[in-house]
Amino acid sequence: MRVLEWLLRRVVVGPPLRAWVRLRVEGAEHIPATGPVIIASNHLSFIDSMVIPLAASRKVGFLGKAEYVTGTGIKGWFARLWFGEFGGMIPVDRSDARAAARSLELAEEHLATGGAFGIYPEGTRSRDGQLHKGRTGVGRLALASGAPVVPCALIGTDRAQPVDARGIRPHRVTVRFAPPIDVAALESQHVKGKLLRAITDEVMDAIAERSGQTRSGDFAARPGASAPLG
Repeated sequence: MRVLEWLLRRVVVGPPLRAWVRLRVEGAEHIPATGPVIIASNHLSFIDSMVIPLAASRKVGFLGKAEYVTGTGIKGWFARLWFGEFGGMIPVDRSDARAAARSLELAEEHLATGGAFGIYPEGTRSRDGQLHKGRTGVGRLALASGAPVVPCALIGTDRAQPVDARGIRPHRVTVRFAPPIDVAALESQHVKGKLLRAITDEVMDAIAERSGQTRSGDFAARPGASAPLG
């Protein structure tokens, strides 16, 4: 699996996808080459979780529906290779309330092994193109893991693959990484719930500054239970 994952990332899929979307990366120096890091991004398209690892030059774990990787036969094997190995998906059984509630623990476990973890503070893809209010899970994860939080702004992925579209169009995609959030400074100013909100707001401010999106003061509407995570 690791050899096939390397081939997909470095030869078969990675370079062609990078060329197809004319990927431009800014601020790559903010992503550590090794060790735990939380990449907190806006979310515009299904391909965001493929673009971020290419831009970061690291395998990045994302939470996803367990049914993506539970198939059998050749189709199931390929799904596990594509979503699990290439996509870095960490499966979550959304039909099991206890398993879904453990999503933060799964992310912590991934970071504890030195992995990079991707999170979308909006909670789901933006259907209107606005940058919605962030949920505080990113703050909880930052405090629980101690991993640095690097804000990430994606531009153009919604044009390369609009919501509900299957194919990927040849459209310029830009990824901008911001310097890590100074969580220690925020800890000296806030406590408990206010600290979680302060970390989250700092992340969203950094994303907004680099994405150019119109801000929304509301949370994004979550998809139905049958819809893909994010």
